[in-house]
Amino acid sequence: MVLENSKREDDRLQEVVTLSMLFDFYGELLGDHKKQVFSDYILNDYSLSEIADDTGLSRQGVHDIIKRCTRKLKEYEEKLRLVEKFNSTKQKVNQIKRISEEIKQTKDLSKINIVEQLSDDILNDL
Repeated sequence: MVLENSKREDDRLQEVVTLSMLFDFYGELLGDHKKQVFSDYILNDYSLSEIADDTGLSRQGVHDIIKRCTRKLKEYEEKLRLVEKFNSTKQKVNQIKRISEEIKQTKDLSKINIVEQLSDDILNDL
């Protein structure tokens, strides 16, 4: 039971991280009112009741806005893939950094080809 609760908490945390990332990339595409409600829920960790009190909406109304925003942000990512591209680029840059450090330490220039290929991949992705 404890393990199951821990798994649910991990899933919830991962969902919040994912939604906050989607909001960072696509939040400006939401209307001002929806953007504020979603921001309060995801970024500020307000409860549905707190948001409802602040906005004059019902808890159900706040819940509906959050669900619609979540669906919309996921649709934007499905179509535009900006978060996916960002994560891929970040991973490649980290590889370049790691390989560069190895080259500095070992003076092994054979790894330059890997850095060049990763750089080309990044430029092609842009």
